[in-house]
Amino acid sequence: MDFAFDARTEELRGRLLAFMDEHVYPTERVAHEQRAALASPWDTVPVMEELKAEARRQGLWNLFLPESPYGAGLTNLQYAPLAEIMGRSPQLAPTATNCAAPDTGNMEVLAQFGDEQQKKQWLEPLLAGEIRSAFAMTEPEVASSDATNITTHIRREGDEYVLTGRKWYISGAMHPDCRIFIVMGKTDPDGADIRRQQSMVLVPRDTPGVRVERAMRVFGYEDEYHGGHAEVFFDDARVPVTNLIGEEGGGFAIAQARLGPGRIHHCMRLIGMAERAIELMCRRAVSRDAFGKPLAEQGVVQNWIADARVAVEQLRLLVLKTAWMMDTVGNRGAHTEIQAIKIATPRTVVGILDRAIQLYGAGGVSQDFPLAELYAAARTLMIADGPDEVHQRSLARRELKQY
Repeated sequence: MDFAFDARTEELRGRLLAFMDEHVYPTERVAHEQRAALASPWDTVPVMEELKAEARRQGLWNLFLPESPYGAGLTNLQYAPLAEIMGRSPQLAPTATNCAAPDTGNMEVLAQFGDEQQKKQWLEPLLAGEIRSAFAMTEPEVASSDATNITTHIRREGDEYVLTGRKWYISGAMHPDCRIFIVMGKTDPDGADIRRQQSMVLVPRDTPGVRVERAMRVFGYEDEYHGGHAEVFFDDARVPVTNLIGEEGGGFAIAQARLGPGRIHHCMRLIGMAERAIELMCRRAVSRDAFGKPLAEQGVVQNWIADARVAVEQLRLLVLKTAWMMDTVGNRGAHTEIQAIKIATPRTVVGILDRAIQLYGAGGVSQDFPLAELYAAARTLMIADGPDEVHQRSLARRELKQY
């Protein structure tokens, strides 16, 4: 395994680091101030459009799609350090570069499984940043940690599919530019194979019968920059059968294909969050005195910083190994590693952010520093894309099977 950055990665890293220093970090406070003045919290802050235009001008756009005619064509290993950099400002940088979830995962689904009409109608405007999208899978009335539990019904009537169901925490659905949902439901609820009961269909947001009921908060945050999270009802919403993605019964497999890259992208960005936390810890430690000496000279603070550095270096190597395996043996071959990083990374980064918040005291839980919001995002990823316990169960079964 060789994790050294190649020439293209180094060149993109240099450009992206400069973009962050010159445009993203100075804009964070401006964006918060602009958001407070918006008529709706879901509207795009004006400065975001400026960031997107600058990112496109610099060629820092759609970096996430590997081996695709639609994206930058980077491998997972090449993209990993770039996603990490973007994770240092997760509210602005991923969106500014058109590399934000859930649009990235939806674009990957359309690129891999969509037909030519679906790509033209939905993928191309998503790649251009002209529209946003949402992925509707999680449901409030069942344990969504087991995706076979979903109850949303997709029944065929002639040349149409009719959708009935309730979803929640549908990321991106509150954004005014959200135009399309990818909805997972059951087309064959009584089928013998519980992993062939589900299908995915494209449902335009303005379809009669689609009702975005309310925004769902995350630890009290609206998560406006990512288009929020919504509760959505499908009341006999009708779409043409041509809106089916792939084949009937293929929804579960498509979901797994979507979630593999999504999980590693989250972990890449989480490492960036941890690096931002370490930087903030160090700046705080050398600038504040307590009990007659700088915080940086307090043994407990030194331990926190040292432990954080060790943990981040370990996580980065595991994520890079996972990216390398996904590139060389495919997502299925890297299943164990994907689950390992999904377990280890959010848990560890939450601990680092917790120490950083402690070091900042009241400031750590305030809106004046990014730590509280970063903590909420990291803690949520112990649930999103499959809770830790599900990945632990699956990984343990794979280990035990050898014996």
